[in-house]
Order: sequence, then C-alpha cells, then structure tokens
Amino acid sequence: MQKVSFIKRTTKSRVSKLKQNTLPFPSKSQKPRLLDLFCCAGGGGMGYNKAGFEVIGVDINPQPNYPFQFIQADALSLDPAFIASFDAIHASPPCQSYSVLAKRNGNGDEWPRLIDPVRKILACSGLPYVIENVVGAPLRNPVVLCGTMFPGLRVLRHRLFESNFLIVAPPHGEHPKVHTLDRRKSHYGKTNEWKDFVQVTGGGNCSVASARSAMGIEWMSKNEINEAIPPAYTRLIGKQMLGHMKMWRQNSMGKSKNG
Repeated sequence: MQKVSFIKRTTKSRVSKLKQNTLPFPSKSQKPRLLDLFCCAGGGGMGYNKAGFEVIGVDINPQPNYPFQFIQADALSLDPAFIASFDAIHASPPCQSYSVLAKRNGNGDEWPRLIDPVRKILACSGLPYVIENVVGAPLRNPVVLCGTMFPGLRVLRHRLFESNFLIVAPPHGEHPKVHTLDRRKSHYGKTNEWKDFVQVTGGGNCSVASARSAMGIEWMSKNEINEAIPPAYTRLIGKQMLGHMKMWRQNSMGKSKNG
C-alpha cells in the first residue's frame, strides 16, 4: 500500500512535491484502471473492481479498511498527469452539506461543497467519469439508484450519479416496510433483520452483521457502512462504463482509419 502526504495546492513547492509522490502505479493487470476519489472504505471501489476495473483509491483521511491500493492525499490537489494515467474516474465528494439533515438543521455551510471543483477536474481530464452524492446534491441530470433495483440488497439508500456517458438504471421497485425497533410502528415485531430491508444510517435498526449482509459489504465497521455505497450500484455503473469505453475506442479507431 502506497501513500503520499496530504498536500494542498497552495505553493509551487507543494505542487512539485505532490507530482513527485503521485507517479502512476505500475499496472498489475491488463484491466482498465479506475481512480476512486474520496474513496472512504471502498464500497464504490469494490463495485468497480467486480465490474472489471483495477481500482486505486484516494482519500484525505487514512482508510485502513480500503481493500485496494490506496493513496492518502487531497483529491483536489492531485497532479493532472497522474489523473490522466487512469482510464476512468469515480468521485464521491463529501455529502453532508447537501443532506436532508443539514437542510433541516440549516447548517449546510458547515461542510465543504466540492461538487463544482470536482466536476471541473474530472471534465478537464477527458476521461469517462462518475460523480456520486446524496439526493439534494447539485448534480447534473443524475440517475437515481435504490436498493430495490438490485436482487440481494436489503437497503433503500437512494444515491445520485452524474456521468459524462449514459447510465441506464434498472426499474425502481416498490419500497417495502423496513425492519424497525420502534414499538410505535404498526409493523413492529413483524420483520426480521436477516430477511427484511434494514436501515444502516445513524444508529440504525439492526446489528452490524445484518447491515453488512444487507449492503453486500463484509469488511467495514458500522461507521464506514453508514457512509458507504453498496458495491452493487457501482458494479452496474462500471459494466456500463466499460461498454461505453469500448464503443469510444471503436469510434476513435474508425475515425483514425478514415482520416
């Protein structure tokens, strides 16, 4: 596992140091490489890996449970040449400012709003990219994914995905009653945390083991699960991304031959 220091884009010397320390990883396979920005504990990264990508994660905080190669760094300070060494990018900038809770409490300004600067970096790369965030975030023409769209998942967890290629979502299923520990609810005592949908945010309403099962994640702590993307979401997106990448390559080859 390779790490670089957290370096802001504030001085030329720091930028130079960042360039020296973010040389592209040598590829361990013939798979296309995906840069997983704001990777956290790797829920999104795992989905892309299962789709067929070699994944490398970047996060400003240590991520000891991240299951792939990891760089500790400020995603906004990465050298463009390093970014360009990848085949695709996924970014999950902090969501707290856009969350329902922040809007309810009126304190959204207490967290960074990074979607616009992240979008500029990704667009400038010229690579296929995806930006993920919560409902309410200012994404452009996003696709909504929900756990009801994926057999085997038992969480609702709506997430938005913006991309510069077409993402086709599965049909949105009807929301079932979620397992509850609240005696005031009419379905209290009629659900099972191992069979029914559960809530994994905040304090949750199920055991950590059940939350891991419901999300399709086996390696995370409860706090990490609270923030995670189910890998099934990004496996779907990754498969479609690979299809578009293949189509772009074929179109480029056709233009080269005709040119």
